[in-house]
Amino acid sequence: MVLVKALIFKMIFEDWGLIDYEAALQKQLEYVEIVSSTENHSGFLIFCTHPAVVTIGRQTEPHDLFAWYGPVVEVSRGGRATYHGPSQIVVYPIINIKQPRKNRGPQEVRGFLRALENSIVQTLKTYLVTAHGKTSEKIESGLEDTGVWVDDKKIASCGIAVKKWITFHGAAININDDPTAFAGINPCGYKSEIMTNLEKILNTKIITSDFKSELRKNLEINL
Repeated sequence: MVLVKALIFKMIFEDWGLIDYEAALQKQLEYVEIVSSTENHSGFLIFCTHPAVVTIGRQTEPHDLFAWYGPVVEVSRGGRATYHGPSQIVVYPIINIKQPRKNRGPQEVRGFLRALENSIVQTLKTYLVTAHGKTSEKIESGLEDTGVWVDDKKIASCGIAVKKWITFHGAAININDDPTAFAGINPCGYKSEIMTNLEKILNTKIITSDFKSELRKNLEINL
């Protein structure tokens, strides 16, 4: 019985590589329909990278974009404005949270977000980087603290949407050091200086395929 359940919940993994943000969003919505219309569908775990773009979530405020001249896409996820670009690994878990999974009850959106954050935290730990997920202790009042933090710097942004109890959108993890990333915006309401990346923290080049392999393992365990 345990073996059957594990097989049912084994997510289908796909790496879309470098893909335009809006094309990826359309594919996510198509996959949401597949998962919602198929009984006991295992869901999808998507990795990809986007050309530079800013997405604005439901809580975005006018001053969040002040000198960004690239493409902007309005999206249905929670949160404020954030940046996606080629220096990141983007994760899109598309799964049915209507049924209980692991340590979460049915329809537990916050529990899903914490599991997503914790998967990234565990992956960073393999690089000897101590990180933490959502906290209310180290952030300014009134700002969005969902995501993954290394001390007082943010290394990953998380924001999801749920349709028919199927999750989409996900997390953007800053891997490579790109001084142009986050320029001209207040990511998640913060100054751009609060953002960091793994390459900068370790002062060494990161092998992206190795990071993806470890991240995939942790996401499949936790989600």
